[in-house]
Amino acid sequence: MTTSALGAPRRSAFGRLLDRAGGGLLQALLVVIGVFWLIPTLGLFVVSIRTETENNSTGWWTALTKPAELTFSSYSNLLATGFTDSFWNTVFITVPTTLLVIGIAAMAAYAFAWMEFPGRDTLFLIVIGLLVVPVQVALIPIAKLYGTLGIFGSIAGVVIFHTAFGLPFAIFLLRNFFAGIPRSLLEAARMDGAGEWKIFSTVVFPLAKPAVASLGIFQFLWVWNDLLVALVFANPENQPMTKALQSQMRQFGTNIDILAPGAFLSLIIPLILFFAFQRYFVQGMMAGSVK
Repeated sequence: MTTSALGAPRRSAFGRLLDRAGGGLLQALLVVIGVFWLIPTLGLFVVSIRTETENNSTGWWTALTKPAELTFSSYSNLLATGFTDSFWNTVFITVPTTLLVIGIAAMAAYAFAWMEFPGRDTLFLIVIGLLVVPVQVALIPIAKLYGTLGIFGSIAGVVIFHTAFGLPFAIFLLRNFFAGIPRSLLEAARMDGAGEWKIFSTVVFPLAKPAVASLGIFQFLWVWNDLLVALVFANPENQPMTKALQSQMRQFGTNIDILAPGAFLSLIIPLILFFAFQRYFVQGMMAGSVK
């Protein structure tokens, strides 16, 4: 260890080499963990492009040395079952739900964070309390209400249910993030004559991009992978992929020739979304945790 002219310690070449080696080992370890994390996905894909007879006789890894076994006939059989309609039903349920949750929660969170109105703290405590309410408690009452309103079994009913149960967490997350924005920015905008909507849309919401993006990812994944709500509220013609795959289960067999390609297709969209926006997961988890 030597000292620079300004008195600051200077690391030796050997110390810098150790630092680089440590960083390289860490990166190698993370790569190994990532590979192991992707093995189930790789195995599912290989199973989806093998015949049912081959899957029942040997493990999926044997196909890596026998590429002649691979075929996409299972995907053709899957599409012949009407799985495409279920895919679009999932899209029509997930995308509107995600947009509604983000839009409503962002406006409510701004009100809780920066607007003064009677009962604000009490209402926010109620929102926090709703976080612990399980979905199962509301299934039967909401089903009866939907039957009265005539929307039971429709895509709109599923979207409304997911939106209602997604709002408490979304409001809680965004409110904590909005409260961490410096007050001086809002005061400067008010001095320039901006109203509450102008401040929200041009100052607060753009600054909350990490929290909003991470919330959108979480909400998308929750709704995309949901089965319980779909089983209760979706008719067969409006069923998403999760319910369509569940209906393909045989009583005395796995029906792997249909389930494997269907499961991979339902997995690939969230996987692409995760790799495209993975940095927002950490930012979203930290949003509002510290100021």
